[in-house]
Amino acid sequence: MFGKLKRKLRAQASAGDLTPSQIAVLSRLDRAGPTTVSGLARLEGVRPQSMGATVASLEEMGLVKGAPDPNDGRQTILSLTPRCETMIRTGRAARHEWLLRAITSKLTAQEQAQLKAALGLLNRIVDTE
Repeated sequence: MFGKLKRKLRAQASAGDLTPSQIAVLSRLDRAGPTTVSGLARLEGVRPQSMGATVASLEEMGLVKGAPDPNDGRQTILSLTPRCETMIRTGRAARHEWLLRAITSKLTAQEQAQLKAALGLLNRIVDTE
């Protein structure tokens, strides 16, 4: 059920031809902020060489940019480009709008209250781990 919901949400804000690895990198940079290729590789559990290839493709698409690390000139700090940040915001808004429309058009007021209560319970489960 959660997988189907996730696919429907993803379809509302298509990331174009991005691979799951590319989407994971963009999501990580969006949530955690700028970092190095090595940092991304460690966080995503892949080899730095693999991450380097993923990052290079994202740079080529204009979604990620690199800047010298002020503390270590040998390192490059990666961050999202303004174009990518706009793409992420637009995608989130589209997903939010679709979900809000689906909830208000397909669920009764009582069902909406049940959904709200269920989300509270799911949050408790997630927050206890």
